[in-house]
Amino acid sequence: MAATQAHRYHTLVVLVENKPGVLARVAGLFARRGFNIESLAVAPTDDDKFSRITIAVDVESAPLEQVVKQLDKLINVVQIRELDPASSVERELMIATVSVTTEERGQLMDLVQIFEARVLNVGTDAMMVSLSGAPGRINDFEELLHGFGIVEFQRTGKVALPSLER
Repeated sequence: MAATQAHRYHTLVVLVENKPGVLARVAGLFARRGFNIESLAVAPTDDDKFSRITIAVDVESAPLEQVVKQLDKLINVVQIRELDPASSVERELMIATVSVTTEERGQLMDLVQIFEARVLNVGTDAMMVSLSGAPGRINDFEELLHGFGIVEFQRTGKVALPSLER
């Protein structure tokens, strides 16, 4: 399954002018063309004139070349790069509230230690945990949390940069 998922989603990093409405235009392009977005993360860069949009694109909804061509037509788009997972660093953040009994807390704490996650909050019958890391690692942790019962769950979406040259 992981190999299929890896080929289905491609990561694009789009440098855009940091102006009102740019994200809406990018998202609108995807909606109008029927392109599916798996995840989307946006933040200003070190230069406040620009923002970086990291988009995990579902290539089953449209050929990647078509997505890039359409993005390139948008006036506020400065640069588009496709990142190869083999030569880039990808990270994601998740926060989950998990239902746990007093007896299960030790098991959940074991998972937290194994995955190097963090406990953010503790209640009488639930714990809030977070993990940042590679998307596959987040997927593995999420799958194991389902065994306890996830009350609420949020993921940021992927952020990525090219690996440094060696």
